Amino acid sequence: MTYLEKLTLCLRIQKVGRFVSGASLSIDDAHLHNEILVHMPQLHTFKFYISTETNAIYSNLRFSNDDIQQTFINMKYGQTACIMDYYGACGTLCHVYSLPFTFTHLHKITTHFPFIVFDTVTNLFVYDIFPFEHEFFMRINQTFPLLKCFTIENDRREHWNYDDNPSYSIIESTHLTSLEITHAGQYYVEQFLVKTNTLLPRLTRLKVEYNDLKTIATNFTREETRHNCSKVKQLIVEELIVFSKYVYQYFPSL
Repeated sequence: MTYLEKLTLCLRIQKVGRFVSGASLSIDDAHLHNEILVHMPQLHTFKFYISTETNAIYSNLRFSNDDIQQTFINMKYGQTACIMDYYGACGTLCHVYSLPFTFTHLHKITTHFPFIVFDTVTNLFVYDIFPFEHEFFMRINQTFPLLKCFTIENDRREHWNYDDNPSYSIIESTHLTSLEITHAGQYYVEQFLVKTNTLLPRLTRLKVEYNDLKTIATNFTREETRHNCSKVKQLIVEELIVFSKYVYQYFPSL
């Protein structure tokens, strides 16, 4: 790769205690240079997105966004940004990326993400041990305006009771075609399928736990959820089940 002039790098590392020597929980400029960039003397354009998910039990160190960004201060390929988060007793998530962000996928962000617009992201996976509430999804809709595929996972599904607040604005996700809510609980099914909460005019693929769907749709009779289900062509459930005629009536595009 001696003559390489442009490089786009997307790298995801999961359950790794350190990425080089020491107890680092993230990627830094030194590692990128010593292991990758030093072998590309002709390189003049470098775009990257590197995501690490690890276990803080390997280290007593805790870094902030500023700590990580300081390691890139001398990088000659432009500005960088970082999203650093800790969850539970030992979980660590770190996203480091060049600016402007040019990638289509962003994997496993929490409620702590920057107030910038990611106008290239079409696939997003959100995860947290704290509940996601309506305001969070409003921010998601504003921050990721071209979102097409959305996956929601939340470990504290039983700790959030849906607040049917009439002052909430209706979220309209005009580009969303695929929605996955399989490890989050029925409250998130309520959030996205009830038309007075969210409008999904292009939703064609839905992955959901069947019992949650059946409960929120009131055994496939509820009018408020029918609208967002009307164009779904692919309904995926983890349970082995034969859909009744009522399911097909409720999802007429299946």
